[in-house]
Amino acid sequence: MFDSVSFGNFSVEWTFFSSIIGIVIIDLILAGDNAVVIAMAVRSLPKEQRNKGIVLGAGAAVLLRVIATFFVARLLNINYVKLIGGAVILWIAVKLFVEDASGNESGKEAKTMWQAVRIIVIADITMALDNMLAVGGASHGNLFLLLFGLGLSIPFVVFTSNLLSTLMDRYPVIIYIGAAILGKVGGEMIITDQFIVGMLPPSLLALEGLAPAKSLLYAIEAFFAAGVIVAGRFLMRWNTRKQAQAEHVHGRT
Repeated sequence: MFDSVSFGNFSVEWTFFSSIIGIVIIDLILAGDNAVVIAMAVRSLPKEQRNKGIVLGAGAAVLLRVIATFFVARLLNINYVKLIGGAVILWIAVKLFVEDASGNESGKEAKTMWQAVRIIVIADITMALDNMLAVGGASHGNLFLLLFGLGLSIPFVVFTSNLLSTLMDRYPVIIYIGAAILGKVGGEMIITDQFIVGMLPPSLLALEGLAPAKSLLYAIEAFFAAGVIVAGRFLMRWNTRKQAQAEHVHGRT
C-alpha cells in the first residue's frame, strides 16, 4: 500500500518536499538519453508534425512507464531482461542513425508520425528502466510522488527533444553524437545484465561482485558507442551500393 502524505508533521512534510526536489533532479539528469532517441525518431518527419509526434510518443511512453514501474524492480533481477533490452536499443540506434544520416545526405523526409511514435515508445520503455527505478525509490512508496515524477519527465523530454531535433537539422554531427549515446546506453544495459555479470571472472567484477568493474563498463560503453556508428556507416554504404546496382540493372533493361 502507498503511504498517505501528512502535512501536520514537519519531518513528514520535509521528506515529501525533499522527495519532490530529488525527483525533479532525477528527471533532469535522466531525460537526456530519452530525448536523444525521440529527437532522432522525429527528425525524419515534416517539421509541422514533429511537435505532435514528440508529445504523442512521450505521452504514450510515460503512460506505459506508470504501469511498468510497479513491476520493473523485479524484472531487472531476471536474467536476459537487460541483455535483450540493450540489444533492442542497439538495433534502434543503428536504424535511426542510418535513417537520419541518409535523410540528411539526400534531403529526404520519409517516415510517418506513427512509425516515429512506435519507435519512441519501444525505445523509451527499454531505456527507462533506470529512470523508473530511480523515481520509484525517490517516491518512497507514495503514489502521488510516483505519478508526479513520471509525469514531470514529459515536459523535460519534450523540450529537450524539440531542441535536439532542431539542432540536428542545423548540425548533422549531432546525429553521430546521438547514435553514440544510444550505443553507450545499449552497451551498459548488456554488460550489467545479471546473466552476463554472472559469467564474468572475479577479476572483471567490482568489489561487491554484483556488477562489472568500472574499467570494463567504460570499455564496453565506448565499444558499442563506436560500434553503432561503424555499423550504421557500413549499412549506409551497403544500401547505396545495392541501390546503385539495382538502378544499373534497371537502366540496362
